[in-house]
Amino acid sequence: QVQLVESGGGSVQTGGSLRLSCQASQYTYSAYMAWFRQAPGKEREGVASIYAGGAPYYTYYADSVKGRFTISQDKSADTVTLQMNNLNPEDTAMYYCARGSPRRGPLREDGYNYWGQGTQVTVSS
Repeated sequence: QVQLVESGGGSVQTGGSLRLSCQASQYTYSAYMAWFRQAPGKEREGVASIYAGGAPYYTYYADSVKGRFTISQDKSADTVTLQMNNLNPEDTAMYYCARGSPRRGPLREDGYNYWGQGTQVTVSS
């Protein structure tokens, strides 16, 4: 059983930055790791995903965060990080880390079978 623990959420003002981390309890290189988010009243959506099973790494981003968010994986620490820059109120959501083998695309939930508890990100205007 893989456990994922997120950290790094918080409150910032528009234009600010936050760095989210996801610590996995087991080796994750052969699986996709991703960040999803869910805002109140909205469906959960994929934000960024990374596959580090070979070289080069493959990363995927939702259009809404391209150029602002960066996903990376630390091989030695089994940690996946989401660097979020130039945040705006539309980024306010609970952010979840996930691990698995996506069946319908790296930013779709289907196939991600391990999830963290989530960390809250709040961006004020």
